[in-house]
Amino acid sequence: MAESMQGLKRTHRCAELSVANTGETVTIMGWVQKNRNKGGLVFVDVRDRSGIIQAVFEEGKTDAELIEKAARLRAEFVVAIVGRVEKRSGAVNQNLATGEIEIIPEQLRILSESETPPFPIEENSKTKEEVRLKYRYLDLRRPDLQRNMMMRSQVATLTRQFLAEEGFLEIETPVLIGSTPEGARDYLVPSRIHQGHFYALPQSPQLFKQLLMCSGYDRYFQIARCFRDEDLRADRQPEFTQIDMELSFVDVDDVIDVNERLLAKIFKEVLGVEVQLPIPRMTWREAMDRYGSDKPDIRFGMELCDVTEVVKDCGFAVFKGAIENGGSVRGINAKGQGSMPRKKIDKLVSFAKDYGAKGLAYIAVQEDGTAKSSFAKFMTEEETAALIQAMDGENGDLLLFAADQNKVVWDVLGALRLELARQMELLDKNDYRFLWVTEFPLLEWSEEQNRYTAMHHPFTMPMEEDLELIDSEPGKVRAKAYDIVLNGNEIGGGSVRIFNPEIQNKMFEVLGFTPEQAKEQFGFLLTAFKYGVPPHAGLAYGLDRLVMLMAKEDSIRDVIAFPKVKDASDLMTEAPTPVDQKQLDELGLKIIE
Repeated sequence: MAESMQGLKRTHRCAELSVANTGETVTIMGWVQKNRNKGGLVFVDVRDRSGIIQAVFEEGKTDAELIEKAARLRAEFVVAIVGRVEKRSGAVNQNLATGEIEIIPEQLRILSESETPPFPIEENSKTKEEVRLKYRYLDLRRPDLQRNMMMRSQVATLTRQFLAEEGFLEIETPVLIGSTPEGARDYLVPSRIHQGHFYALPQSPQLFKQLLMCSGYDRYFQIARCFRDEDLRADRQPEFTQIDMELSFVDVDDVIDVNERLLAKIFKEVLGVEVQLPIPRMTWREAMDRYGSDKPDIRFGMELCDVTEVVKDCGFAVFKGAIENGGSVRGINAKGQGSMPRKKIDKLVSFAKDYGAKGLAYIAVQEDGTAKSSFAKFMTEEETAALIQAMDGENGDLLLFAADQNKVVWDVLGALRLELARQMELLDKNDYRFLWVTEFPLLEWSEEQNRYTAMHHPFTMPMEEDLELIDSEPGKVRAKAYDIVLNGNEIGGGSVRIFNPEIQNKMFEVLGFTPEQAKEQFGFLLTAFKYGVPPHAGLAYGLDRLVMLMAKEDSIRDVIAFPKVKDASDLMTEAPTPVDQKQLDELGLKIIE
């Protein structure tokens, strides 16, 4: 039967105790991790978020009634123990922070009993994720998840402190806003008072933070909840958290400077990792040409090599056809992989096809210098030798080639490079490599919509020297946009914003908006811009993704307290759920089966 805590006050968390507390009488409270009954001697491990400590109920040292009570304890019972801290009588446990000490209890209270949990509460659980997410409140008791949650809290606290010291004001922006069709799908919230009308949940605080700059707040930040009704991938959540900021009277370098110092502070304080400043920068075009990705992982080499010029006159129709259609031929050199079995190479070919390749050409340079090639019969020996030389191919190397339009070649080789790095175990989670990617294209062509769309959003400033191209060659206009990349993950992105109404109107025109459509969607922002708007720029981090990388986890679900699964549902609360007819009637909604 559960007992009361009355009269007791916790003096320490479990792992806050050490040899320095020897001889003190302390009160700890927590969950029973395990209970070992040796008959007249009962060892009880008690756990809270700080860690574990052992209490020893022993004949001669502890009251017989207490020993009997301790023997009844089971995993996940909640207990309070008052006792004396002593050095361990048995062997020291090197795996525990409190491994040199134990508590000799004088009092034991069972505050709450527990049924047998559906899975053991332990680190690196082998239990299926679906089961753990259904009982997430139990899963969150696991020490590894608790460490992640504490790290996340520490990152948020340090961010607040740092930005406050840098003159930023924390200002909240609304969660019920108007819907804007640009970008991902909005989550809609029906209005009861304004029937037939809907709020949207914000995909980001973008428009409001720009309005705060118009309002003279100079430097704003917010740790903001954002919502996107997207088709989910493993690492996407319908609701996520941004560290969001906006600054006035700044340009690209100012935003980069404050953010480099923020990252350096977070990594030093949380992980003890020194971030070398300044963080290197690379233009979007260089990143695509060298790594086939706008978020390159620079922990390893295996860079793309453009061999278009080398093969343009060869007899291999696949290469020639791609070049004649305005595409390119590029390759990567997987060092030391020349003896890869044919079966494994075939798997790489089908992997490449998933990314849009029609196929994958390869040359396996053998240890004796002979070359096995999938297209040998279409090339002379001299042409093959020239190609191997252009790729820095040595004995034992595997050279892989894609030929198509640039976008396809980049996608294919960028993904293949990462896949090979995984297979070759080149990815070290303890190696944190930051990179700024700058000068993104302002616009990208959408085949689906048959028009240009904004690569970031419609308020991104074009580079001044490219403005003259906006009518004649809009695809060549670069943006004053920048992403911060860590180990192949985009952890944040931002841009200098347009503050000149003429440029903003031109941008809407290029995107295919009529003046009426622009006014309808963004009227309040455009009106605000008539009343004196400062030059401004901003950036937002994905907090979930940043903490995931810091915690060396593979999924953002492991750093979010109550995440959704891939279909955007919550296995614990079973949301989304149907609602009763009365609620629908009040909202004027009808469900069509």
